[in-house]
Amino acid sequence: MFHLRKLIKHIGPGVITGASDDDPSGIVTYSQTGARYGYGLLWLALFSTPLMMAAQEISARLGIVTRQGLGRLIKRYVSKRVAFVLALGLLIVNTVNIGADLNAMGAVTQLLRPGPTWLYLVAFAVIIILLEVFVSYAKYVNILKWLTLTLLTYVLATFATHQDWAHILRSTFVPRLNQGLAVWPLITAILGTTISPYLFYWQASEEVEEENLLEKIQQAVKPDVDGQLKKARWDTVAGMLLSNVIMFFIIVVTAGTLHQAGITNIESARQAAEALRPIAGSFTFFLFALGILGTGLLAIPVLA
Repeated sequence: MFHLRKLIKHIGPGVITGASDDDPSGIVTYSQTGARYGYGLLWLALFSTPLMMAAQEISARLGIVTRQGLGRLIKRYVSKRVAFVLALGLLIVNTVNIGADLNAMGAVTQLLRPGPTWLYLVAFAVIIILLEVFVSYAKYVNILKWLTLTLLTYVLATFATHQDWAHILRSTFVPRLNQGLAVWPLITAILGTTISPYLFYWQASEEVEEENLLEKIQQAVKPDVDGQLKKARWDTVAGMLLSNVIMFFIIVVTAGTLHQAGITNIESARQAAEALRPIAGSFTFFLFALGILGTGLLAIPVLA
């Protein structure tokens, strides 16, 4: 337990950002990928990793060096009009995403404990709002750090099911695009859900918050910018690796279960979890559902 607490203490904005990227909406996209194309698109986990690392490290560096979030920087160096349009677009997309994530959490909770989905949805929304409004950043970020551990449920779910590891390795390192034109919208969706604008805004802002917190702890000590940049690089690398590893395992677990059983059309997180129960067993179903709840509690505050 001591080592786990020590590990949690060293988790930074990059890891939280990477973990929040695997939100319930993202889980649906990865589940659709595994169910429809089996192991065929696993190579995308490798392909998107360096792209995510580069984009998120740029965001982290901007926050550390300028001590401002992306919204302020856009307004300062481009124009108020551009900043307003981008902020409005982000607001609309994030609001829709939050609604979808809350709906997925409510629907999955209804599977675990029968009851009205809307009641669970409202309960999750109220809990998250109260935490964000009344809990300080220093305490709340620790809650987010612990929630990153819920992503490990997808690793456990994978090893709780039978998988063709030779096929998995081949599909991971040898890209194949012989699925026809129908695969391209899904590839676009995967890249869109892994390399998302809200993550850029969040990481830059959280780096600023971390610096402010560090200054309060160290009082008048001059911040070590070079040291923070180096730490941000490794933190971002770890976070993006975590995000793509979890994407990899979600695709694997749905490919080895749903795709093999001929279930290729997944439209929601609830449908994915529900379909797993008779095929992969109650334990895998429970782990998959628990992961959706944990990632929702982690990602929605980041989106908000």
